Amino acid sequence: MTTIGFIGLGIMGAPMAKHLVDAGHQVHGFDLSADATAALAAGGGKAAGSIAEAVNGADLVITMLPADPHVETAVLGEDGVLAHAKTGSLLIDMSTVSPQTSQAVAEAGKARGVRVLDAPVSGGQAGAVEGVLSIMVGGDESDFRAAAPVFDAFGKTVVHVGPHGAGQVVKAANQLLVGGIIALNAEALVLMEASGVDPRLGLEVLNGGLAGSTVLTRKMDNFVNRSYDPGFRIDLHHKDMGIAQNAARGAEVALPLTAAVAQLVAAARAQGLGDRDHSALLAVIEGFNNRKET
Repeated sequence: MTTIGFIGLGIMGAPMAKHLVDAGHQVHGFDLSADATAALAAGGGKAAGSIAEAVNGADLVITMLPADPHVETAVLGEDGVLAHAKTGSLLIDMSTVSPQTSQAVAEAGKARGVRVLDAPVSGGQAGAVEGVLSIMVGGDESDFRAAAPVFDAFGKTVVHVGPHGAGQVVKAANQLLVGGIIALNAEALVLMEASGVDPRLGLEVLNGGLAGSTVLTRKMDNFVNRSYDPGFRIDLHHKDMGIAQNAARGAEVALPLTAAVAQLVAAARAQGLGDRDHSALLAVIEGFNNRKET
């Protein structure tokens, strides 16, 4: 059993923390939502009233937060994780942030005697609930091996991809792929419907061939039913596409399709769909074609 401080009990963090509880770890969770911490306590964890309370005495700390500013405040802030983490403990930031933020956290952790991994995830809310997330990890190999039992609680594919920040680069690549695949599936659906083809039947047969994907499997009902309840919000994908574009600029590579997908995501956000699931890119494609939901 490991004592774990878990910061961020949102739609991803809550099921991940619960898997850790179920695996036998002592989990002290903190979130700005009292309901979220109460739910963790009801499931066998412990509700913490502050970051300090969650972190004090923890062997390992996990942060699962929306964006760079949240990580900077919660980890690097005056009353943040590193101000209270014990020497020799391991901090795993599983948020999706820029590689530069992950590297800054690692440097700050090193100065305080805290080991750090960046370990963003892919799989969405469903993957978190089912405990089958893909986890891309940056940092030292020895720290990766030490964290293996924790990753095993909610991950299916767990890979050490390189030094600090490398996990975030791979996550940026993941997000540009997911966004592009969603957009192309949306265009395929619009084409089939405009041609009189039943969209579910069309998508099902496409998903059985080379065009098939986990994205289509997860999002088919969203597409067909125009059901955009968030599993992963447009606002967050917009943030992630910015990370991908900045990473491309830093690596001095041209990614024209990534830029196009980023504009589609930005259009969805501009149209008031920021709090909807990223499958709502379908609504943007339909808008281009003056086609109403059916």
